[in-house]
Amino acid sequence: MNPYQQEFEEIYKTHITREGADKLLEWMRGTDFFTAPASTKYHCACEFGLVQHSVNVYKTLVERYFEEGDSPETFAICGLLHDLCKAGFYKVSTRNVKDDATGRWEKVPFYMVEDSFPYGHGEKSVFLIERFLRLKTSEAMAIRWHMGGFDDSVRAGSFAMSHAFEKYPLCVKLHLADLEATYLRERGTSSVNKK
Repeated sequence: MNPYQQEFEEIYKTHITREGADKLLEWMRGTDFFTAPASTKYHCACEFGLVQHSVNVYKTLVERYFEEGDSPETFAICGLLHDLCKAGFYKVSTRNVKDDATGRWEKVPFYMVEDSFPYGHGEKSVFLIERFLRLKTSEAMAIRWHMGGFDDSVRAGSFAMSHAFEKYPLCVKLHLADLEATYLRERGTSSVNKK
């Protein structure tokens, strides 16, 4: 077990005790969630990147936004599982890249998207989680809208995200934690696509 998975599972087992949590974790172990990248070329585009990113978002969420009255279980669910949709989403392929020093072409690995279940991003994570455990409405909203303005439906002119942000502060907290983890804490974490 890689150290990111070990830390993820410790947080998960400590804080997520809802009925079905054990079955969800067992299902996740049967996927590539604990070895997959978090992106193709941006943040954590490396082996174990997805679990690393999930732990980073959880830590950022707790450190920056946990207030009296907030639920540790809710923060663990949202932080650790917001990108569950990326399990089974990437595959490693190769491409030819010219080595500047030698002038020779060589095959290098890179991650590409191979989405076998194209159900969206946040909504797909909600769907997968709820196959095993029930989410509170605020949790489902936060996970659904964690991409903020990067979500396709927002660009299409929907005001649903804005309404969710107004009604559920957890949506804003998770979105901000995801942004901070991605763009500030995880800078320079891409390794497969360096060439």
